[in-house]
Amino acid sequence: MVSPADAQSVAAAAAGQLPAVTINPPEVRPRNRARPPRRQQASQNPAAVQPSAPVLLPASGGVTSGSATAGPTYLQPTAASATTIGGAEVNARPFSRVGEALEVVPGLIVTQHSGEGKANQYFLRGFNLDHGTDLAISVDGMPVNMPTHGHGQGYADINFLIPELVQSVNVRKGPYFADQGDFASAGAVAIDYVNRLPKNVAELTFGSFGYRRALAAGSTAVGAGTLLSAFEGVAYNGPWDVPDNVRKLNGVLRYSQGTATDGLTLSAMAYSNGWNSTDQVAQRAIDQGIIGRFGTLDPTDGGVSSRFSLSSNWAQSSAYGQSKINAYVINSSLRLYNNFTYFLDDPVNGDQFSQMDRRTVYGLNASHAFDMRIGGVETQTRVGLQTRSDDIHVGLFKTLQRETLSTVREDSVSEGNVGLWADTTARWTDWLRTTVGIREDYFAGRVTSDTPQNSAHAQASMTSPKAGIVLGPWYKTEFYGNAGYGLHSNDIRGATIAVDPIDKVTPQDRVPLLVRSKGAEIGIRTKAIRDLTSSLAVFVLDFDSELLFVGDAGTTEPSRPSRRVGVEWTNQYQMLPWMRLDLDVAYTRARFTDFDPAEDFIPGAPAWVASGGVTFGGEAGWFGALRGRYFGPRPLIEDGSARSQSSLIFNARAGYKFDNGLRLQFDVLNLFNAKTNQIEYYYLSRLPGEPIGGVADRHVHPAEPLAVRLTLAGRF
Repeated sequence: MVSPADAQSVAAAAAGQLPAVTINPPEVRPRNRARPPRRQQASQNPAAVQPSAPVLLPASGGVTSGSATAGPTYLQPTAASATTIGGAEVNARPFSRVGEALEVVPGLIVTQHSGEGKANQYFLRGFNLDHGTDLAISVDGMPVNMPTHGHGQGYADINFLIPELVQSVNVRKGPYFADQGDFASAGAVAIDYVNRLPKNVAELTFGSFGYRRALAAGSTAVGAGTLLSAFEGVAYNGPWDVPDNVRKLNGVLRYSQGTATDGLTLSAMAYSNGWNSTDQVAQRAIDQGIIGRFGTLDPTDGGVSSRFSLSSNWAQSSAYGQSKINAYVINSSLRLYNNFTYFLDDPVNGDQFSQMDRRTVYGLNASHAFDMRIGGVETQTRVGLQTRSDDIHVGLFKTLQRETLSTVREDSVSEGNVGLWADTTARWTDWLRTTVGIREDYFAGRVTSDTPQNSAHAQASMTSPKAGIVLGPWYKTEFYGNAGYGLHSNDIRGATIAVDPIDKVTPQDRVPLLVRSKGAEIGIRTKAIRDLTSSLAVFVLDFDSELLFVGDAGTTEPSRPSRRVGVEWTNQYQMLPWMRLDLDVAYTRARFTDFDPAEDFIPGAPAWVASGGVTFGGEAGWFGALRGRYFGPRPLIEDGSARSQSSLIFNARAGYKFDNGLRLQFDVLNLFNAKTNQIEYYYLSRLPGEPIGGVADRHVHPAEPLAVRLTLAGRF
């Protein structure tokens, strides 16, 4: 018979998390005070909310280790919008690019406005998050967001992700969590890889527009542990008049010992990519027949990037609690060539510019958790330390056909931060839990600029309290309340700037290194209806200022204070043991709050987003999916007079898994060939022959037309 403690450890390992640890005072008879995870607790209490039963979905070869979960989300006890998604669910969805795998996060839209090697555009909770600002993304404890980046603050390039290796995606939204710091105000997405594969995997995919992908992955016992290796190669041209010519190589090597509670992993990752890009183009150029819908106004745009990392994760549990240490070193580089305004700034050579970012990142995360009974109340306390250091070489250059004409600015930056955090969760009764936490962040760095006046040191610190409450369960329903303060950092070059880097004379105002955010959320999660898990969250999120480093100008422009108020509704229905339906709908009202009602719209902020679909399949035989994603219209300028169009795109999948381990899979992307846009902007640009002052226009990056992809895979 399995004891509750053993069941708890197994369930926690399945969730990729450490189980609670109990500390027994000497005078107390030993007993397990650890609160069981929600899956076990629900089985003990018929009134508790229970997550849907796991469903094995062989859809895209998503692989999980023997201890990993495969299937729908786990119920999280901290916030209505928090959830954990298994790797099998990630891979059950058809998607056109790896970044779209993150759309398993309810309410998250992932798009692209350039080539396939550049970081995606992210939209969540009424934010146009650009390439990652205010959405903290991590892979195996390593941060993906890059501060003081050549292309944009918080730049988060997830193109190195191999979806088939994903064990879980842990999602938390809002500034309510003490262990989340920079870039996490809108949300945090933590991706964990598996430690081993049940079988080796080999896949080949061929598709429209020159798409080709090969994947080989496997694991084997080495000594007392397991060695996991995976290699991926991708080539793609796209529907563009100038082919993307993507050349992507990606690899993972990982050694692990032990378990999630007492174990060690050592991981090495390597990624390289080169591509051409068709950036967003002026709508008038398409309307006038200067270019076609998939044409470009500068055929030499594109880029190269690379990422190499070493990381380790160590965990140990004892009578004194649970300890975890994560350490990493990352070396990344990016060189981009873009031309967004054509001949507006330079009527002779054009406006192409190059952005360069080379950096080495060092980091360490450490935490310790322990349980205690205080005055008859069961508590769990966690304390943690997070530290990160970036050694950066960053530059901005004017170019012509990728040849450098002049340097706008070039800087060496040393930037670091330290975060100390603690939180305590108390179970007051069977129906009341509270969490209080606090976080202290300190940021400092120095800029050494080619314009000496812009060389300086900057530092700032900020304290962020957090709190949460959970009521229930009653009738398979729980209620949540959360509130907290958060922050995001700004490009440190904006905090040290003194003069315009272009003319070296015009004075520039400095901006704060840290910007305060604050938010609150109330919500409910229920399974009162059999096999249906539904959650509803209402939130508010304020920023003191939405500051953005403008990469093509080399300066930081302060924006205005803002407020977002919204609601998210998320549903999963296990219709049959082999079929699941899901539907996510979110609405956000995003406005500037400095009382200028004529111009209070936040450009790019979406109001309505929604996604839903059906997924079916079992261990063998037929499987498939049909999914739709709605991306509502957004204001493109502050007065709301120019708005983007909406988009509704469907993807479909059908396949068969044979008893011998072979899998045949057919994906159809943009099933109904919707002629819509991935993204839209509104700004000044100038085509040859147009007025020197330029023309304000909508600039669009079209969605790719209907495409098909055929995958042949085997497991052995």
